[in-house]
Amino acid sequence: MSSATASCLDKIRRQVGLHQPRRIEPNGRAVAAVLVLCYDVDGETHLLFTKRTELVEHHKGEICFPGGAREAADADLYQTALRETFEEVGLRPEHVELVGQLHDIVSRGSNFVISPYVGIISAPVPYAFDHARHEVEEILEVPLAHLLDSGNVRHETRELDGQMVELYFYRFGRHTIWGATARILNQLLGLLSEDAAG
Repeated sequence: MSSATASCLDKIRRQVGLHQPRRIEPNGRAVAAVLVLCYDVDGETHLLFTKRTELVEHHKGEICFPGGAREAADADLYQTALRETFEEVGLRPEHVELVGQLHDIVSRGSNFVISPYVGIISAPVPYAFDHARHEVEEILEVPLAHLLDSGNVRHETRELDGQMVELYFYRFGRHTIWGATARILNQLLGLLSEDAAG
């Protein structure tokens, strides 16, 4: 998708802004929120991911969007996403433009209901990210064009807990984005592909 080498921020604003997210009732599950951060580097849109350390309680060593579990002091789940993002990568809440929300998902490993929010970094880039060493091993800035390239994703259907589910695996260098993060990412890429098809 050659047009993806240019900035896609306006397309993200439009498509995510029009999207009507489905919410999932927790029904006893813990709730969490993540922030899908988009921003341009040299005119090309990137997404921010973190590689978690082996010291965290959930999803050790996995590639994730910044975020985490809601705390009692959080006004809402968007505030959870902002707080966790600041704690993990040092991005200040006032430097995030909220674009919209994707469908809630349930993480199969930790059984959290995760609410994904999409935001654009409104501060100048390159941003001086500062990651929490006990939580985040590495920050990954991945070009959107790379993720939209079908050569960098593997898709398969498996039976889990008695039902057939779609699984996605996105490659970026030596890393693989999979699990709940890949399902959230696939939602965003699907919205952008719908726009391209339309």
